Amino acid sequence: MTTEDSEKELTYAESGVDIAASEAATAALIGAVGESDGDYAGLLDIGDRYLALATDGVGTKLLVAEALEDYSTIGIDCIAMNVNDLVAAGVRPVAFVDYLAVEEPDEGFAQQVGEGLAFGADQSDIELVGGETAVMPDVIKGLDLAGACAGLAAKDALFDGTAEPGDMLVGWASSGIHSNGLTLARTAATQTHDYTDPFPYGGYETIGEALLEPTRIYTHLLDPMREAGVRGAAHITGGGWTNLERLGTNRYVIQEPYDAQAVFEFIQAEGNVSDSEMHTTFNMGTGFVAAVADESAAQSLADTTDGRVIGRVEDGDGVAVRGLEL
Repeated sequence: MTTEDSEKELTYAESGVDIAASEAATAALIGAVGESDGDYAGLLDIGDRYLALATDGVGTKLLVAEALEDYSTIGIDCIAMNVNDLVAAGVRPVAFVDYLAVEEPDEGFAQQVGEGLAFGADQSDIELVGGETAVMPDVIKGLDLAGACAGLAAKDALFDGTAEPGDMLVGWASSGIHSNGLTLARTAATQTHDYTDPFPYGGYETIGEALLEPTRIYTHLLDPMREAGVRGAAHITGGGWTNLERLGTNRYVIQEPYDAQAVFEFIQAEGNVSDSEMHTTFNMGTGFVAAVADESAAQSLADTTDGRVIGRVEDGDGVAVRGLEL
């Protein structure tokens, strides 16, 4: 690798994921089928309450698992990415189905995936009610894992979903990279390293292990958030801190974000990734945020969970964090 290559700033788009193109494709799909855009869950009125559905997968984190032949955590990721979206809508997750597509069947990795799904379901207090395994050698290289989660909510239990100026923002730490931005992370990590190389910042034996740290599950926040009168919540996933804008057109000022874990420092250094790109791709240490109207209620919510007040909502637009304007 030349000096010029090493000094080049790596971006998500250059790594292979163009967010603008992805959003355009998503908009085209939504327009064709008549879905609502921007919601964490699809809602179906079933009388006295809503049935909510969410679907998501693990993404290219699977390639790290494949390289290490360690599939023990990706089932947790699959559960977490789905249940966390339902929690952000104010919905209690209740049941999950998985879809595992493989190039060829293998009892070893299938068992590991299943054990991860079972662990994630237990942590989320949901039931695994079925799934599907498809063998498609002409379509799949390796494997793909996705799932769908069903939840229930009384009609008055859903979060409004819109923050207002003056609201306080309560945040909860992430466990690490979670399951977004792995294409950028993998590209940065493998420019000069292998996944099996020692992780240079400690805490993990290998680089791959640091990238595979499973997504944190936030279902324990649902009841405390309802009691605190949360207006809306944001699951900090793809798009990083710009997910706060899903709470409405306001200015979100983050004064005390959680420290970014060492895995982010490693990715940024190895890929020469800009601060802005890091914060619009990754969670950077904060995995979930809620907007609360009452300051004392916000502090109480932080005190009674493992969260803290991280900022406030103001008039305007955009997100201000760590000296950046996103």
